[in-house]
Amino acid sequence: MKILSCNSNRPLAEAIATYLDVPLTKADVRRFADMEVFVEIGENVRGEDVFVIQSTCFPANDNVMELLVALDALRRGSARRITAVLPYYGYARQDRKSGPRTPISAKLLANLITSAGADRVLTIDLHAGQIQGFLTYPRTICLPRRCSLKISRTDMTAAN
Repeated sequence: MKILSCNSNRPLAEAIATYLDVPLTKADVRRFADMEVFVEIGENVRGEDVFVIQSTCFPANDNVMELLVALDALRRGSARRITAVLPYYGYARQDRKSGPRTPISAKLLANLITSAGADRVLTIDLHAGQIQGFLTYPRTICLPRRCSLKISRTDMTAAN
């Protein structure tokens, strides 16, 4: 099992890694001069279960791109199973058409995460229940009022 942190919430990723007694996966997540996102995985992930910790909070677009590029890098690195851990699922409020010629951005984000390489998503308290239907892959949604996040190595492995 490997844990990869992008830039949105490194302290959370470090806390999870410390609790599980697993080192964070070495990765370089940075920007080119024109602010394009670049992710390079610094160790072998072939055949591994990888958990990517990345919230899509403000600045949402930057954090979404970091997540998508990291997922793609892991898929191209032949990770066996990739779980996107999203403490905050951005664009969740755009879960239906509010008028003509408007997007359903929550569905678009779900499609992008799938296309980039995630096999599973773990998130906390989606804005609306119908977003679960947008996620066509296995998902775990923790509702803060109904579950406590006691995470152990066994739980993380069993989640897959």
